[in-house]
Amino acid sequence: MRDIINSITDPLHYAGIEQLSQALRHRQLSATELTRHMLDRIHELDGTIGSHICVLEEEALNAAAETDRRLAAGEDAGRLGGIPVAVKDIFDISGQATTAGMAVHIDNIASEDATVIARLRQSGAVITGKTVLTEGVYAEHSPPFRAPLNPWNNERWSGASSSGSAVAVASGLCVAALSSETGGSIRLPSAANGLTGIKPTWGRVSRHGTFELAASLDHAGVIARSVNDCAAVLQQIAGADPGDVTASRLSVPDYMAAVPQNLRGLRIGLDMDLIGSLADDEIVSILMSALDVLVAAGAEIRSVRLPDVQQMNEDWFDVCAVQTAYSHRATWPQHREHYGPALAALIERGSRLSGMEYQACILRRKQFRGELNALFENVDMFALPVMPFTAPPLSRMAQVDEELIAALHTFTCPFNMSGNPSLIMPAGFSHDSLPVVFQLIAPDFHEHALFEAGRVFQQKTDWHTRRALK
Repeated sequence: MRDIINSITDPLHYAGIEQLSQALRHRQLSATELTRHMLDRIHELDGTIGSHICVLEEEALNAAAETDRRLAAGEDAGRLGGIPVAVKDIFDISGQATTAGMAVHIDNIASEDATVIARLRQSGAVITGKTVLTEGVYAEHSPPFRAPLNPWNNERWSGASSSGSAVAVASGLCVAALSSETGGSIRLPSAANGLTGIKPTWGRVSRHGTFELAASLDHAGVIARSVNDCAAVLQQIAGADPGDVTASRLSVPDYMAAVPQNLRGLRIGLDMDLIGSLADDEIVSILMSALDVLVAAGAEIRSVRLPDVQQMNEDWFDVCAVQTAYSHRATWPQHREHYGPALAALIERGSRLSGMEYQACILRRKQFRGELNALFENVDMFALPVMPFTAPPLSRMAQVDEELIAALHTFTCPFNMSGNPSLIMPAGFSHDSLPVVFQLIAPDFHEHALFEAGRVFQQKTDWHTRRALK
């Protein structure tokens, strides 16, 4: 491939959206060349790492050719014109199956694009394929789909449920991936694979045309390699949608605004009693080092006491179970034989829960949200680990240890219950060379504040530039 713009210092498959867009606009790289490069890399690596359910080669090359035509004609190719993006296989693409990682849905052909897919197309993005996920967007991978391999260590967990999206981004098979989260499915795979991710506020992104696990907990978001790339993709997919009345009508701010020179005046909450009691010492140490960077940039750390996240974690499983049972009413129990044990157990749990028990969860959930909102009167955001330890060995995950599963979700599920936005960023490596990330959580619809803090952090650190593969 001919030389491209000098500002691209990474291998082409690890370059960011801004670098690639400049190269495309200056005609120093064609969208077809970029797409072909990504497709070749998928063909080279994905037979082993297994991140994709399907590769949309012909469709991707046609979209890239259209970007090249527009640029050659001096037309606007869109904010993501020519950028290769993968999508989790819960988002409808017209003419393609939406399996949600389930054997029962292998022939579920979509008749129209999900809203987020339509918006990606309108922005000029090149959709290269659909990525693997755990069965029904829940906990375990189920035949015929296998778990993707974590590129940092093939013997470690790659996350759930957006495992394929994270592995594809970490392996340089796409620039970013459209993902979703109900209890940690953007944050946990981002953590396991050392990536940047954004779980937006519930309702910031339309769920129209998206496979449902638990409607009041489901969030669509982005996994990428930098805050800039997460912001660029979220900018295109966020906003009101007539197809989803729960999508907020609040205007979407400019997520691509200039990076602030410092973080003076930013108040970050920290609950050290909670974190110290639940997270490994190594995780705590890396979190504190990350906060030191933000403090050096002008932020202030304030001691806070978070509301009862452990109770919310427990309640999440009941709320998710009831809503999942409702979501699967068309295929359960008549197709029970096609369900794996974890998803089946969740549905059965939801079917057994009484109305009184469910109402108690709902009331505690509202109380939790109210207490969080009160907390945000004194801080602008707060910091937490994502996982209390590094990605567990696959051998341990195979034991279906309920205590382990609950521990993994300690710092994620509560904020699906509250719906607050969360930004995930790499912050270091463990003693055994596994990536460690942290998260910043803000009030509803304050993604722009998270991006500002995140951009400053990534300007001053290089953890997000570390790669597992060449």
